[in-house]
Amino acid sequence: MKKYITTPIYYLNGLPHIGHAYTSILGDVMKKFEQMNGNDVYYTTGTDEHGQKNQHSIETSGLNADEFLTRQSENFHNLFVDLGIDFDYFVRTSKPEHKKIVQEILQNIYDKGLIVKKSYEGLYCEGCEQFKKPSDLDQNGCCPDHKVAPKPISEENYFFRLEPYRQWLIDYIKTHPDWIQPTKYANEVLGMLKEPLEDLCISRPKSRVWLGIELPFDSNYVTYIWFDALVNYISTLNYGHNSDFDIIWANSTHLIGKDILKPHCIYWPIMLHALGINPVSRYFIHGFWIGEGGVKMSKSLGNVVDPIEVIRLLGVDALRFYLIHNMTLGGDSPISLSMLKQGYKMLANNIGNLQMRVLKMVQKNLNNKVPSSVSLNNEDKKLITDIADRFAQIYHQEISLETVNNLANDVVKSGTEVNAYFAAHEPWVLAKDPNQKERFNAVIYTTLECLRLIGLAMYPLTPETAYKILDSLGIKPQPFKADFKPFILSENNEIKVGSPLFPIIE
Repeated sequence: MKKYITTPIYYLNGLPHIGHAYTSILGDVMKKFEQMNGNDVYYTTGTDEHGQKNQHSIETSGLNADEFLTRQSENFHNLFVDLGIDFDYFVRTSKPEHKKIVQEILQNIYDKGLIVKKSYEGLYCEGCEQFKKPSDLDQNGCCPDHKVAPKPISEENYFFRLEPYRQWLIDYIKTHPDWIQPTKYANEVLGMLKEPLEDLCISRPKSRVWLGIELPFDSNYVTYIWFDALVNYISTLNYGHNSDFDIIWANSTHLIGKDILKPHCIYWPIMLHALGINPVSRYFIHGFWIGEGGVKMSKSLGNVVDPIEVIRLLGVDALRFYLIHNMTLGGDSPISLSMLKQGYKMLANNIGNLQMRVLKMVQKNLNNKVPSSVSLNNEDKKLITDIADRFAQIYHQEISLETVNNLANDVVKSGTEVNAYFAAHEPWVLAKDPNQKERFNAVIYTTLECLRLIGLAMYPLTPETAYKILDSLGIKPQPFKADFKPFILSENNEIKVGSPLFPIIE
């Protein structure tokens, strides 16, 4: 089955942070999960290169627009490559092919009489690049996300009418209860739809914003950043010029943070409906990573977690695992360098030490070979079967935020169980008694087979670690498949001790 997964495209006025890393890692985990189940996945992420915020950054950078946009976009691209993110297309909204489709869509909607030009006065938040109603602001009259009072603006612009589609959208949400997940965010969107929707301003005069896609029907204006950015989800599929568009779009998933709920879950489905395109199949909404002190990360507060620093200190897989394992479903989650180090130590103790201890015992006592002619008792068989069944059940589930979180939890749970088994049976004692050789071989085989199953299950979360585990057992999985049939570790496979999965850090 063909499936399509997207992340938001990220403003590049600043450096990539842990929130960007999380969403794009999440998409990669979902892609690998689907591929292990035999599905064909097209995955996109990238950068949003227009709008007022980016324009201001260009103007203060000392670079021309192309130089600045290329430099900043490469920061994101290179980080995502370093994080092992296997995207199929890296979006840059400055690309001619994207601009062409945005203009085609604008002309289409304009020709249908759905766009009107009029004067407007309102409160504009530059951080959100959106007009705000007084009810959107906090008690101090500030944008709740950016803590700055919006500026009053009065100008003539082009508008797309949203109100005629409000009841259709309400009905769609109510008849598709799994469309927006977790459900709490669907309820938030329904709350936004209780009041009539104001017309959406879809242009900015070039006198104020020159960084954008020119309107095809008025060269004095550029396209509003959200109308431009949202179209990336179909421009990457070459909408209007791709005969397979409907097939891919029919199984599409948008991953977004909760701060961009309104544009994605109100503006975007209405835009699609106006074009005669079905809504995206599903939304998965996640919360924020909260820095030390219980507040949203901020450079000025000094509580920002830099993903590049984390990679340097702890490696890619420890970061990937922590982010998936520790994000609270439907809420915000704390993060700090000290918490990430604790997560690293947990992986080292839970999986890394287990692997190294059993491999060294094989090296010392079994001539680097998986034991042969083993006789497993009921306890051995149950442990292997329980772990195999646990992962098989996870991989047969429909992908979701809950699924990938449960996968990470089950990896930890399985590691804990195998460590307890290994400690309880004391193979280092059995190895010294010639009369216990058969039991020693059974304990070692059981531990190795459980490690194989854990390594296979870990692939979407920690691909490098998964490969190292299976390679150490003499297995070359290309590609990884969600086949959790137990008791298939080949006897006499040659094992490789190698270096620790998670070396000791200072």
